[in-house]
Amino acid sequence: MPNAAIKLVKQWEFELGFGMHGEILVICLFCVATAVALLARWLKVPYTVALVVAGLLLGLVRIEGIGSPHLTKELLYTVFLPGLVFEAAFHLDLEKYWQNKIAIHALAIPGVAMAIGSTALLLQLPLHALHLVDGFSLKYALIFAALISATDPIAVVALFRSLGAPKRLVVLIEAESLLNDGTAVVFFTLILAMVSGTGYSPLQAVLDFVRMIGLGTLLGLGIGFVASRLGRHVDDPMLEIMLTTLAAYGSFVLAEQLHLSGIIATVAAGMVCGQRSARSDANPATRIALQSFWEYVAFALNSIVFLLIGFEVHSAALLGSWRVILAAYVAVLIGRALLICLVTLLLRRTREAMPWSWSAILTWGGLRGALSMVLVLALPSDFPFRESLVTMTFGVVVLSLIVQGLSIERVLHRLGLESSPSE
Repeated sequence: MPNAAIKLVKQWEFELGFGMHGEILVICLFCVATAVALLARWLKVPYTVALVVAGLLLGLVRIEGIGSPHLTKELLYTVFLPGLVFEAAFHLDLEKYWQNKIAIHALAIPGVAMAIGSTALLLQLPLHALHLVDGFSLKYALIFAALISATDPIAVVALFRSLGAPKRLVVLIEAESLLNDGTAVVFFTLILAMVSGTGYSPLQAVLDFVRMIGLGTLLGLGIGFVASRLGRHVDDPMLEIMLTTLAAYGSFVLAEQLHLSGIIATVAAGMVCGQRSARSDANPATRIALQSFWEYVAFALNSIVFLLIGFEVHSAALLGSWRVILAAYVAVLIGRALLICLVTLLLRRTREAMPWSWSAILTWGGLRGALSMVLVLALPSDFPFRESLVTMTFGVVVLSLIVQGLSIERVLHRLGLESSPSE
């Protein structure tokens, strides 16, 4: 192996916390994921939730010579997010997306801003009334609300694809979660800059938000268009897989390098490439190869990322702070419910009106995941209340995945929303 490649492998081992036996640990993780998949199918529980529980149990075990893996921002941004976001956008039903564009964008852009504000205010009440975290002011509550505001597409898409929910409802959940990941990261970045006291004005924040989202979308559309056009000329399954892979990871990396929204760029590229795959005149062999490849990529990445979520959580520390975590979880859930109710009311007299039963599912299906954990871990070590923010974030993520994840199928059944293929 060339020296440059050896150095790169060693650097990744250091960054990911795999230690000297990183390759063994990766193989073990896939073995665990396979076993959990079989067990989850037998127990009829959501696969992603079972993986988190397995990760929590494995996190209690310490094997000498093999360090516990860490879900770092570099790992999430370099490996997991581009592939998972692209795959979800690639399979998105664009016709139904366009039919629900008002609802989706209302939830993903102004809705995220509203959720951040309401969650921060709701969190302040119990923290001050019960003296849970002394000195935790509104600006730090806004930081928490911003980093927890994204409904994780990794979790939501994986869960709802396996359940027989109405197609339009699935599109709403998928599209909103894809877009609000990007907007949540931008909001978090801008709020953190203002809280850090860098003289950042609200007007500058608005302009930067428009720039990061708007130019990120244009960049993703451009890369997706180029990849699709090249794919039409080559019409070879392996080459088209390579082109879509380049579009997925290239759009993300390039957007981040230009200080734009990498998630939004990848979503745009995925939607354009997905249109190419969905065309009736596309080569059937190429279409099947592309869909099979990205479905496997999503399965593999889902498996590892949810195990890593479990590894990151220290159960004893969370149990010791259960009152703070419960207050944060309730604030997040109520903030989500207020947002969904408002959007539902605003859409009542439009062609995109939704039944109230869907509002309940959209609220309960707002799971949180890896992105929130990585954002809070990326805070500077000397950031005020960093330990409290980490505790609240990890606790809310675990509660949402386990409590909401395990009960979502039952909620769908009670509301009569299972197996409705025509909507």
